[in-house]
Amino acid sequence: MLLVTGGAGFIGSNLVAALNEAGRADVAVSDFLGHDGKWKNLAKRQLADYVPPAELAEWLKGRKLDAVFHMGAISATTATDGDMVMENNFRLSLRLLDWCTETGTPLIYASSAATYGDGEHGFEDDFSLVALKQLRPMNLYGWSKHLFDLVVAERLAKGDKLPPQWAGLKFFNVFGPNEYHKDTMASVLARRFDDIKSGRVVQLFKSHREGIADGDQRRDFIYVDDVVRVMMWLFASPSVSGIFNVGTSHARSFRDLILAAYAALGTPPQIEYIDMPEQIRGSYQYFTQSEGDRLRAAGYNGGFTPLEEAVASYVTGYLDRSDRFR
Repeated sequence: MLLVTGGAGFIGSNLVAALNEAGRADVAVSDFLGHDGKWKNLAKRQLADYVPPAELAEWLKGRKLDAVFHMGAISATTATDGDMVMENNFRLSLRLLDWCTETGTPLIYASSAATYGDGEHGFEDDFSLVALKQLRPMNLYGWSKHLFDLVVAERLAKGDKLPPQWAGLKFFNVFGPNEYHKDTMASVLARRFDDIKSGRVVQLFKSHREGIADGDQRRDFIYVDDVVRVMMWLFASPSVSGIFNVGTSHARSFRDLILAAYAALGTPPQIEYIDMPEQIRGSYQYFTQSEGDRLRAAGYNGGFTPLEEAVASYVTGYLDRSDRFR
């Protein structure tokens, strides 16, 4: 059996779909479903079990698993409840790490590009303690993920026992089907698609930095299919361990993202630029771009979908349909 924590969430549900499509029906999901329709992310899936997070420790007792994919977390970068974030993002991860170490179970877990903070020290996935300790995440979510990376790196440096395979994945700006429950944390494409489709003007932020045009703030946008492909490759490559960036290594602008959606629909773009709220101007990132050499050096050669192709797949296959779920 396989366990996917956060399996009803955005990336987790896409991973469950890929596992099902690969012939694995023995997938257990641990997640909160709540009242916002998140269950629809799993409506087309086959599960062996569903485990409420509060019951996970008891459920794991005496159990043998092929692997744990730990995607579960409070992922909102705007989260402010420190105790809740630490319990869900850090302490639960520690318990899973200890369980996987004790039972000899591979652990593939979600870290985040938010651990890099403002990018002052670059975006290289060097997981030495010296490199990790230089990073300064800018929000509670990024800090909670960074703390867990530090624990893993510390145990590695000391020669302490770890799971037979362990991999932390620093996801960059992932977009794709099943992100709809994320509300303001969903991609700008998912949040603005109805405006694009209906002919309403799409608003993007003006630039408040000299030398950068309005709408030209850049992110490393990566399609969720590519993220899942990396995880499936890791699962099939038990000798590979480490902390890896998962991004395309090609930063593109928010304007590019929205223009690609208009192109996919074959409609003329209508974009206007509005002032960025003053409360976020000082901490707003104008550029993120992963360095992907470490993943390629580990043997991954699956490539990444170009932005325009990925957006077209998302728009025509999901967003522009009555059933938007994978």
